[in-house]
Amino acid sequence: MAPRLDFSNLWAKDSIRKGTPVVVTMENPNISVVEIDGPDAAFRPVEKSRGKNAKQVTWVLLLKAHRAVGGLAWLATVIWALLGAIKKRLVHRQGVDVDTEKLGKGKLLFRVIKVFLATSLAILAFEVVAYFKGWHYFRNPNLHIPRTSELQGWLHMVYVAWLTFRAEYIAPTIQALSTFCVVLFLIQSADRMILCLGCLWIKYKKIKPRVKGDPFEMSDVEKSAGYEYPMVLVQIPMCNEREVYEQSMSAVCQIDWPKNRLLIQVLDDSSDESIQCLIQAEVAKWSQKGINIRYRHREVRTGYKAGNLKSAMNCDYIKDCEFVAIFDADFQPNPDFLKQTVPHFKDKPELGLVQARWAFVNKDENLLTRLQNINLCFHFEVEQQVNGVFLNFFGFNGTAGVWRIKALEESGGWLERTTVEDMDIAVRAHLNGWKFIFLNDVKVLCEVPESYEAYRKQQHRWHSGPMQLFRLCLPAILTSKISALKKANMILLFFLLRKLILPFYSFTLFCIILPLTMFVPEAELPVWVICYVPVFMSFLNILPAPKSFPFIVPYLLFENTMSVTKFNAMISGLFQLGSSYEWTVTKKTGRSSESDLLAAAERESKTMNQLQIHRGASESELLELNRLMEQKEVASVPVKKVNKIYKKELALAFLLLTASVRSLLSAQGVHFYFLLFQGITFLLVGLDLIGEQMS
Repeated sequence: MAPRLDFSNLWAKDSIRKGTPVVVTMENPNISVVEIDGPDAAFRPVEKSRGKNAKQVTWVLLLKAHRAVGGLAWLATVIWALLGAIKKRLVHRQGVDVDTEKLGKGKLLFRVIKVFLATSLAILAFEVVAYFKGWHYFRNPNLHIPRTSELQGWLHMVYVAWLTFRAEYIAPTIQALSTFCVVLFLIQSADRMILCLGCLWIKYKKIKPRVKGDPFEMSDVEKSAGYEYPMVLVQIPMCNEREVYEQSMSAVCQIDWPKNRLLIQVLDDSSDESIQCLIQAEVAKWSQKGINIRYRHREVRTGYKAGNLKSAMNCDYIKDCEFVAIFDADFQPNPDFLKQTVPHFKDKPELGLVQARWAFVNKDENLLTRLQNINLCFHFEVEQQVNGVFLNFFGFNGTAGVWRIKALEESGGWLERTTVEDMDIAVRAHLNGWKFIFLNDVKVLCEVPESYEAYRKQQHRWHSGPMQLFRLCLPAILTSKISALKKANMILLFFLLRKLILPFYSFTLFCIILPLTMFVPEAELPVWVICYVPVFMSFLNILPAPKSFPFIVPYLLFENTMSVTKFNAMISGLFQLGSSYEWTVTKKTGRSSESDLLAAAERESKTMNQLQIHRGASESELLELNRLMEQKEVASVPVKKVNKIYKKELALAFLLLTASVRSLLSAQGVHFYFLLFQGITFLLVGLDLIGEQMS
């Protein structure tokens, strides 16, 4: 039975209408007092109270504690497994990666990163304690800092002292450095955008180097003398290129050019005697087919590739050659390469170099090769093409190019002073007034490194050499007779902006300053620096390779990861440190092009061809050949591949992940996601989990 209501006063109805709170008493003592706040409140359904007794609260707390312990156990298991993998690879690496542990190489940078990481971990622990203590100062740095007298305990005093020191001394320094890096970042982004606009203009106007008329049209006297084609020297420098020597020599020897106007030099710097003999046998095979090919080997590999080319240019039998084409051991030119490049020299005595574009047979092999393809497509499609059209100058790529020998001689020839001999000769030729042409339509197949170890060593040489060359060439640039505009372009853009500033701000801004701002919120980086501008620049970089658009985010993260290697290389080259004059031959796999696959049957019968070539040889030579073939079969046995470990990348990975945890406490969304994914990228690279593994 419902309880009976007893209104004590008649004005209760008026009070209900006016919204005045009314206390209603009921005769049933078991019914609690109801408070009505408005005229409609009395007619609303009343929800049952969901009170919890002490037993229920205990079970809820136990359930939450169980979940927390489970999460911590899972996290501890992951960390323990990760540390175990690192320890295992460190132990295994001691007998595998000896050459990368040279004394003094990268030690200073690694120590700085370790100190930075240890400090960040300590500050993070401090901030976590402050977070659970209820000191939410790091959520809003503009809040009032409590006085020491208002706080209790020495931990509070230390925290307040840290906040004061951070705001007065650390934050201004970080803010000044970040502003400087942001300015450099914007300048480099503007340069990148101007290059892209220039490339779009070239495509819109369909600008490209053209050959007028028939380039091989000669007078009757010249034709009768056999001078329809100029004499061309083709050089193939190589060093222990077991995987690619055969296919590169095969492609060069099949170039469509009169045999009496073509001379091929195989410049072998190999230290492995078995490889030397295999290359000699390949040279003998093509020589028997009527190809004018010579083999040259140096006992002492001084000056690396520059010394090899310099030594070859001193041979007496090349004095009649007018042009020289250079192909590295993994390059496979098409048969019409010389017919597409050499005609551009006709009636252009000021032209010194014709550079062709690279194309890659293994660009889709793994994630690492796809990311390299993005970078190199932008380099050729945008940088080289724009500079070639508007400035008639760009850096020689070291291969897949044709030089006028006169330009090489007047520019001083090949010098052994740097590891970027291609850039060196290009700069000196430009200072002497020679012009360059880039042919974006002429492509030469080659390989990109498939392992991170090989790519890392290649990038170290490509970024330490230019800085070493800049120190050597700066006086010559300043005193040269070229125009002030060309001097400014060479110093400010070619060297400083694209070779020095790019790795500097990329490493400093995204790997050092950004994690610091998580612990020093007074020097916060804006979102457009972290997200919008880098994504837009990455989008511009990926335009020449539109099929790679799905890899735009990995590309951005990987480029920031590579900034560690590039920054280290730039510093070593600029200050002439021990690793600045270091050359390691890039490891190749010998990927075949489509034309090579069509000729697979011919390559498989190589042994029979070699036996026919040596039919008139002595018995001892045949025995030696058989021995070499056995060695080749043994060398072809797959070797177990192992992961390596890179300490600087791992240290930065833990630093960035630590900063991401700190940004999570500060409720900074974009910063947290960027630091998290960038830290994971560093972790994957540090554990050598990108690309193929080295044998």
